[in-house]
Amino acid sequence: MMRYEIPQLETERLILREHREDDIAAEIAFYATDASQFVGGPKSPEDTWRYISMMMGHWALRGFGFWALEDKDTGTYQGRVGLWYPHGWREREIGWILMPSATGKGYATEAAQAARAHAYDVLGWETAISQIAVTNHASKAVAKRLGAVMEETYDAGDAYGEIEVWRHPAPADLVNGGMEAYA
Repeated sequence: MMRYEIPQLETERLILREHREDDIAAEIAFYATDASQFVGGPKSPEDTWRYISMMMGHWALRGFGFWALEDKDTGTYQGRVGLWYPHGWREREIGWILMPSATGKGYATEAAQAARAHAYDVLGWETAISQIAVTNHASKAVAKRLGAVMEETYDAGDAYGEIEVWRHPAPADLVNGGMEAYA
């Protein structure tokens, strides 16, 4: 039997934890809308369930992956942030996807800083990228707040279109693993 443990991280306002089946309802609602266009959506409920299951399997195969974001005060599922490197991917990535009700609150930046600190301080990564759709201005603003710099653009095909690759600062260029705002 395969077993793996997903470490729980905390920021000032969020708990980064394993996904639970009750998170799927929010993901299904999200992937039924055009708000999911930057992350391969819209998707059917079945495809959404499979996608979340695939992300959980990434933990088993790579030892890292996406965390579910839970608001500490309300216990509400806010989206996901994590570390991603499936087969065929360009290189290790830090990604974020928020539910529409969670946008504009700084959650993506807060959680991505925690994920990056884990990648650098625990996993020993020396670099990371974030891949962002050219027209996803909100996500590019998060990358900029994280200190990432746009490196190149490439065509990711029908599912994702034109993608910008944003390079995160190296660990040595960050104070406190990039968590200085939340220390």
